[in-house]
Order: sequence, then C-alpha cells, then structure tokens
Amino acid sequence: MGKKRKYEVTCKEASEWANNYERVRVWLSRLQEKAQNAWNLWLFCKTVGKDPNELLALKDDPKSRDAEYLLDNFVADEQLTNSIKVKVAISVKSFYKHNYRDLAKASGQISFIKKGPYRRHSKEELLRIYRATQNPRDRALITFTWSTGIARGSLQKIQWKHLEPNWEKQELPHIGLPDKLIKGHGVGRYRGVEQHTFLTPEAKQDLVDYKDWLEKKRAVNVTPEDYIFVQTCKPYRPLVWGTFSQIASELSLRSGVKFSWHDGRRYVETALEETKINPNWARKIRGRKVRGEEAPYSRPAVEQLRAAYKEAVPLLEFTQPTTLMAMQRRQEVLERLQAKWMSGEPLSPEERAEAEHHHIRLFKRAPKRTRTETNGGDCGEQYLQIPEDQLLEHLRAGWTIVKELKSGEVIVRR
Repeated sequence: MGKKRKYEVTCKEASEWANNYERVRVWLSRLQEKAQNAWNLWLFCKTVGKDPNELLALKDDPKSRDAEYLLDNFVADEQLTNSIKVKVAISVKSFYKHNYRDLAKASGQISFIKKGPYRRHSKEELLRIYRATQNPRDRALITFTWSTGIARGSLQKIQWKHLEPNWEKQELPHIGLPDKLIKGHGVGRYRGVEQHTFLTPEAKQDLVDYKDWLEKKRAVNVTPEDYIFVQTCKPYRPLVWGTFSQIASELSLRSGVKFSWHDGRRYVETALEETKINPNWARKIRGRKVRGEEAPYSRPAVEQLRAAYKEAVPLLEFTQPTTLMAMQRRQEVLERLQAKWMSGEPLSPEERAEAEHHHIRLFKRAPKRTRTETNGGDCGEQYLQIPEDQLLEHLRAGWTIVKELKSGEVIVRR
C-alpha cells in the first residue's frame, strides 16, 4: 500500500492542470519556478472553489475588491501553515499582476511572530560543524557559504566559471554572480543586480582540495561550465534544493549544532558590519539591490571591494583555532561573568572554574584608561595598546589588529 498523499496533486500534476488554462500557461512561461507556482495556484483555486478564469473575472471591474477579500479569507484559514499561505499568496498576486489586474498591496498580508532570536554561531560552533563533515565537498561547502554569504538558491546553480580566472592564485578569490542566479532572478526591480563576493583563504584552500578530489579521486573532468557542488558519486549530478537541506540536517545531527544555510548570510553580514564597511558595498557583497539615490554613484571596482572584504577576514575564518578565536571566546565569557558579578550574584563553582581557565580576574572598579597614540594629527591613523580582553569590543568598533605583544596586550589601529 502506497504512502497516503497529503494533497490531491503533486507539482507535476499541477503543471498538467495549468495547461488547461491559457492565461495560466502564459503566466508560468515568465517564471523560473513553474511547477511550484502552478501547485500554489491550484491549491488556492481548490480552497476557494474557483478556477483561474473565474479568479480573473473578479477583477473585470477595477473597483471591485472581491478578489482581495477572497485572498484575505484564504490567509485567515487556520488549517494551513503560514509558510504555505505566504507562498500561495505570492503566487496568486503574481498571477493577477501578470494578467494586468493587480491586487491591492495590503491584501493577503500575514504577520509573523518570531518565537526566538536569530542564530548567531560562534567560531567554536562552526568549527564543530566543519569537523563533522565526512568528505571534501561538504568541508568546502561549509567554508564557502560562511565566507561568501551566497544563498542556498544560488549555491545549487553556481558554476566554476563564476570564479575569476586563476582564482587558485588569488589570496581572496572573487566570485561574480549574474542577476539570474540571485534573488529576483533579474526580473523587474532586480534586473541588473549582481553579487560580488569573495572566498577567505581557508575557503579557497578547501575549494582547491575539493576540486583536486573530484579530478584525482573521482576522475571527474571539471570544466568551467560544470556546477561546483555535485553529488559525491556517479553520475555527479548537481545538488538540488532538498539535498542541501539533507546535508544541513545530517551535519547538525553529527555536530550537535543546529544550522541552516541562511545562517551563513547573517554571519557574513555581521562580520561586514563589525568592520564598518560601506553599507552599499556590503549589499553588493551579499547580492542585494543598492537602495536610494546613491545607487548610480556606488559602483566600486572589484579590487576596492576585495580590499574592504579583507578587513573582515579575521572575523570570518574559523576552521583553525587561532589566537583571535581564543580572545573572542575569553571576551564572551568575561562579559557574561562580569555582568553577573557586578549585579551582586554569586558565581557558581563551575563559573569560577571557567573564569580561572580563561585567566579572568573580576573587578568592581572601572578599568584603567588605555594608552593612545596618534600619527599625523587629527587626520592621521589612531593606535591603541589595549588588553586582550578588550580586543573584540574594538574590532566591533572598526579597529584592526596591528601587532600582538608578548605581554598579552594588542596594538590596534583605526
């Protein structure tokens, strides 16, 4: 006995259903995700009891709001999940729009209540995920995603040709994605939007190792037209949306650290913000449209973007335990224990042991002022010699490391 279906039709069957309606066929011809959009429209029609032609007839009178009310009633249905209702509402509005009968913007709106904070992984957590991988492809996939900020929808489409020529010899290889591979697929206001991002040195090395593994261990003749992330066995087909989810689930289970590929985008965005990069440049690195009137005047060359990105590399790399990682971990522990200590709450034996392990001394007086040196007056660079437990705070404020002293202090510059 076969598995019982949750819905009456599949995406493939919904596409066949759509072929019965000319306006639906024309609409789908303009979209990339044809089968899914066909299924979304089928579900809406089934739920409201109308076919596509009857839906369009509701807007014969431009002043009529019957179509909007119909969509509002659909999203109010508590039997469907919010994720499904959002996708269906987007498809329905798209169907009306492509048939020149736009629905009011306020129709079909769904308010989400976030149940918890966004995940922000520490370097130690990312290292655990990385060490849970079992093949060169997954290792490259982790560092690739957490250095480029490329979205999952683009990861399955990216090809070797999107890396710059001789990328193996570049310290920070550039990756350029055309508008059709990123959000919006180059349609409407997303036309011409490109993503220009980079690989950290550790991500580049993982990608080199993965490419060598494909060529030498799997005898794959890698060409510029080939997709980067493929199956690890013959016939080496490109990974698809569901496979990426499966990889994330397996690595989460093995590492004990839950994550999604979208977490990589937030990780990159946070690192760029902490280095005080120009917001428009950060949007180009993340593949987003530059906002406002500055858009025509914000066209940095790749080398300018590369130089700006380089400032964030110490915050992005995580595969090898480093002095910076230890400093960041110590700062996080210090802030947590110091807050509890200053509030008058006693520390548990475990917390005291943690403080001792990180060589943390808890004070109730203000720390001494750090020594400041300037070079070139008010317009020159500013240097600070600070204790290591203040390093993370200064990195977040836009300072960069100049030198680590034997005394344990660090010289930073801005």
